[in-house]
Amino acid sequence: MTIHKKENKFLKLLLSIIFDLVGCISYILPGFAEATDIIWAPVSAWIMTKMYKGTSGKVGAVISFIEEAIPFTDIIPTFTLMWLYTYVINPNKKEDKNVIDITDMQ
Repeated sequence: MTIHKKENKFLKLLLSIIFDLVGCISYILPGFAEATDIIWAPVSAWIMTKMYKGTSGKVGAVISFIEEAIPFTDIIPTFTLMWLYTYVINPNKKEDKNVIDITDMQ
C-alpha cells in the first residue's frame, strides 16, 4: 500500500505527534519513565530511520535515541522537530518524498 505526497506529509506529521506523545506518556507514573525509556529509546530510533530516509533519518535516529535515553528530556518533540526540518526548514532537499511504503515500517 502506498500513500502519495500530500497525504504522506500529513500522515508523517500525525505519526510524529503520536510518537512524541508515546515518549512523554511514560511520565504518568513516577519511576515508570526510566523503565520504559530503556525500551522506547531504541524503538524510537528505529522508527525514525523508517520514517525519514538518508542522512537526515540517521541523524534524527541518533538524536531520538539520546533524547529518550537521557532522563527528563522526553518532553522534547524529536519526531515533530524532524518533520518541521524535513517539510518546513529544508523542503527542497533531494530525497524521494513522493511515496512512503507503510508496509516497510514492519
